[in-house]
Amino acid sequence: MHNQFMTFCLLSIIFSHSSASTASAGNWTHWRGDNGNGVAQDATPPTEWSSTKNVKWKVAIPGQGSGSPIIWEDRVYVVSGVAGAGTETPKSDSQSGQRPPRRSRSGQRGSGRSSAPLQTLQFTLFCFDRETGEQLWRRIAVESKPHQRTHSTNNFASASPCTDGKRVYAHFGSRGLFCYSMDGELQWGRDDLGRMETRNGFGEGSSPSLSGDRIIVPWDHEGQSALLSLNKLTGETIWRVKRDEPTCWATPLIIEHQGSKQIVMNGQNMARAYDFETGKELWKCGGQTQRPVASAVTHNGLVFIGSGHRGSFLGAFRPNGKGDIKGTDSVVWTIDRDTPDIASPLLSSGRLYFYKGKGGILTCLDAATGKVHFGATRVPGLDSIYASPISAGGHIYLTGRDGTTVVIKDAEKFEVIHSNSVGETVDATPAPVDNELFIRGEHHLFCISE
Repeated sequence: MHNQFMTFCLLSIIFSHSSASTASAGNWTHWRGDNGNGVAQDATPPTEWSSTKNVKWKVAIPGQGSGSPIIWEDRVYVVSGVAGAGTETPKSDSQSGQRPPRRSRSGQRGSGRSSAPLQTLQFTLFCFDRETGEQLWRRIAVESKPHQRTHSTNNFASASPCTDGKRVYAHFGSRGLFCYSMDGELQWGRDDLGRMETRNGFGEGSSPSLSGDRIIVPWDHEGQSALLSLNKLTGETIWRVKRDEPTCWATPLIIEHQGSKQIVMNGQNMARAYDFETGKELWKCGGQTQRPVASAVTHNGLVFIGSGHRGSFLGAFRPNGKGDIKGTDSVVWTIDRDTPDIASPLLSSGRLYFYKGKGGILTCLDAATGKVHFGATRVPGLDSIYASPISAGGHIYLTGRDGTTVVIKDAEKFEVIHSNSVGETVDATPAPVDNELFIRGEHHLFCISE
């Protein structure tokens, strides 16, 4: 009887641990997920919610930030620029109760630069309990007054954090890159990477990428642009290569090709790939448009790179070329209309989804051939868009700046499933994990779950 009781207890413990790990089995380690394509393979979040319906929890986040949330097991991490002591965070259009202003086709309203005075901010990393939304800890990485204004729709904490499950990295651009343990202990910080001067004072926003023992940091601006490879354990620079590029807000995509890693970067002058180990430029191709923002995606041995401001370009490339690959068979196909601006493309189930510019007009192509499944289709309820589309559970989630998320089928035919809103501005890309969807709004972090 004693042995049976002990066996029962042991099985109960094993089962409870198994159930707990299954309940939060997925992770979202980077602003576009582990593969950089915006896809959560095994997630099945809700397709219907409101500011109250299917909201598991909602927690206020002080300050301003549009970096996307990342999730590791039972924790959620987000960043924000919080007003320092004795200062007030300037109110945005939505905070003052006004609808974000319509913009011209170029996305600008006048210069687009904020007229608010520069203030000292506490650049902060927050950690929340995934089950309850309780704040577990917050760490002020640095307290600093930004040296340059930003766009009226941008803020000073728009880069997303990333994690390898052992450390979490918060990138605040010119303010520095900081590495913490998962429990919030500072491991190292780099505040000596430089100072960016971005085009038209539009601000910073590129996110770093993790792979192996490296963290890859983009540094494109109006000064000497560069790409950096740092040791993720120590923060030491492994290599830094100069880039002949003006300001670009894209995030590096790391791929494998014939047993070696490449770093693929968008750029106004050229789309380029670099050797992961040495930083050597491997191939490049022109055709991009001004001030690119969209990041590359990859599928079945191809990489896809595009931009859509004051022009239109999207291309599919084989990463086997050397030097300038324009006009070679390394360029599989290109298109010159309806291509994405701020939001990056989504690559799911062999289909490439992207917006026209930053408006709510969606195109879906066959990634291998460029054949159009549905083209230039207006998504009802979506207007101005910064967040990139994501895929989970056979659905595509399309989020606009007014907080509306339209869910459509992940299919060759355009079909709307539901339209939802959290009731506040959303510029960050949502994060789907397991049966939950995490949305970083202008004022709150939401956990959407049935």
